[in-house]
Amino acid sequence: MDITSTLFTGLALGSIYGLVAIGFHITASVCGAVNFAQGSSAMLGAAVMWMLIDAGCPGWASLILSVSLCAVYGVVVERAAVRPFLRRRSDAWLMATVALGLICDNGMTFIFGAEPRAMPSPFTGSSVRLAGSDLGIYPLHIIIPAVMLSIAAALDCFRRKTLVGIAMLASAQNQDAARIVGIPVPTMVTSAFALASALAAIGGIMLAPLSNVDPGMGVVLGLKAFAVAILGGLGSAWGIVVGALLFGVAEAAIGLALGTGFTTIATFTFIIAALAIRPNGLLGRAQVRKA
Repeated sequence: MDITSTLFTGLALGSIYGLVAIGFHITASVCGAVNFAQGSSAMLGAAVMWMLIDAGCPGWASLILSVSLCAVYGVVVERAAVRPFLRRRSDAWLMATVALGLICDNGMTFIFGAEPRAMPSPFTGSSVRLAGSDLGIYPLHIIIPAVMLSIAAALDCFRRKTLVGIAMLASAQNQDAARIVGIPVPTMVTSAFALASALAAIGGIMLAPLSNVDPGMGVVLGLKAFAVAILGGLGSAWGIVVGALLFGVAEAAIGLALGTGFTTIATFTFIIAALAIRPNGLLGRAQVRKA
């Protein structure tokens, strides 16, 4: 793996972490709760899409159905593992979301099986060539960062330019004031969890062709995404984007220089050092308010 392939591999991985991490930002901003079932949403999206494609469903339809199912899963997480505890001003949602994620992971083991499966993709068939030289990357390595940046920009416009987005921002700023002006805050919170879960599903689906699909893939992915969210700052979506890309490139570079065995140790050491310098994250300015 040379420098070019390392760079694009890192950007692709970082973009996947970023999509999942933006989901942490969305839920934390709107209601103060972090959805630790995000990793299971990524796994569920990838596994369901693989099963649909294996059953003969067209790729575009499989994508829509998988992401939609994960959005519904996000609603279930909010209703079952978050809302009851936020009403009681309890932080038990933390363990409840972890537990629900583990239930999903183990449930998919029985349905999907424990054996990793390869996800077919039209964007990993042949490597990219430039001026007759093989760059050592697939088209998917270029597509993934473009998709992540496009989604991040679209979400930014959605929050600032649409009525639903403005209502979400109002709910995030002051829920009591939002209720007074007639904004259905519970609906906004539920929508935030659905959106976050859908983003995680997209991340898992894009990761699958580069690795494999298995019921345990969401655990590590969710952990790295949360680390990225902390690195970028839970209160800053664009900080998370920057942090995700840096994290991905650092992970790939460390894997090239020291071997994959040192990747986890070195990348999380990097995060600790970064947070020692910027406690609120790279672009974070304030702590997330509890509901």
